[in-house]
Amino acid sequence: MLTNLYFVRHAHSTYTPEELRRPLSEKGQIDTEIITQILKEENIDYVISSPYKRAVQTVEGVADFFGKEVIIENSFKERILSESPVENFDLAVTKVWEEPAFSWEGGESNIIAQKRGVEATLKVLERYEGKNIIVGSHGNIMVLIMNFFDKKYDFSFWKELSMPDIYKLTFNGTTLKEVNRIWKCN
Repeated sequence: MLTNLYFVRHAHSTYTPEELRRPLSEKGQIDTEIITQILKEENIDYVISSPYKRAVQTVEGVADFFGKEVIIENSFKERILSESPVENFDLAVTKVWEEPAFSWEGGESNIIAQKRGVEATLKVLERYEGKNIIVGSHGNIMVLIMNFFDKKYDFSFWKELSMPDIYKLTFNGTTLKEVNRIWKCN
C-alpha cells in the first residue's frame, strides 16, 4: 500500500528573531494561494505541520479546502542551528553539513536533527499508511529527512530549494519508492 508525503517547505517569511511566531511575508501569502491551487488536485487525507507560524500558514489553505485540521507535529520544526544568532549563516550551515556530528552551541547536529525528523516521519508512515499527507515543514529538516532515505538529497540539493517548494515522496511501507518535485517557486 503506497503512502504519499507531500513535503511543503514554507513560503517566504518576514524575518524576526522569534522563530515560532515568524509570519509569512506578503509574497509568501501570495505563494500559499498557488500551493493551495496545486494541491487541490491531490486527494489529501491529512495535513500535518511544524508548529512554526510560517509553516502552518503555508499549508492552512489546503487544510481549509479539504476540510481538515492542521495537526501540529513539533518534530517537523526547523533544525536548531545555534541557540543564538550566528554571525555567518552560510559558514555555520555548511559546517554542520560537512561534519554531521558537529553542532554549534545550543544547536542540533545533522545527526540529531535528522533522527528527530525521521522518527516523526516513520510514525506518520505507520499511522497513516495508504494515505496522502501534507507535511508543512522547513528546508533543512526536510532535506535531512529525505537524505536518510536517499543520500543524493544532500547539502547541494538543499541549496537549490526554493521557498516555497513541494516534493512528493511515495513510500511502500517505510521504503522510499519515488520522489517528485510538484512545484518550485520562481
